[in-house]
Amino acid sequence: MHNTILKEISKIIIPFIQIFGIYVIFHGHLSPGGGFAGGTIIGTSFILYRIVFGKDEARKKFSYKRLMKFMCSALILYGILKGYSFITGGSNLHLPQLPLGKPGNILSGGYLLPLNIAVGMIVSVTVYFFFSLFYEGEI
Repeated sequence: MHNTILKEISKIIIPFIQIFGIYVIFHGHLSPGGGFAGGTIIGTSFILYRIVFGKDEARKKFSYKRLMKFMCSALILYGILKGYSFITGGSNLHLPQLPLGKPGNILSGGYLLPLNIAVGMIVSVTVYFFFSLFYEGEI
């Protein structure tokens, strides 16, 4: 089946969907949204790519091995950041913290921005994996 119009429109729309997902992740500590919402948006763009361009083309771009490395690195980053904040806050150690900045600026949340980024990475890959498993039975 030839869906030329769908493919050409998707080439234009998918990057905008991904940019919006990144925007939601980066501004999650300032407005509604965050890592989960932004990760879901980005994962949905991966799903759209797979539906429009097919399983083989999606595997070239989103290989299982690459996505697992992406997700595992995000999980490790999340664990390190949460562990560090737990140790420094829970044991009254006076180790260096991220500066909080001015309220309302993008770098004003301390560890919230890196945590939102890690959660967004994890959620986007997980949403895509769930779709792949339920839609075709394999990733």
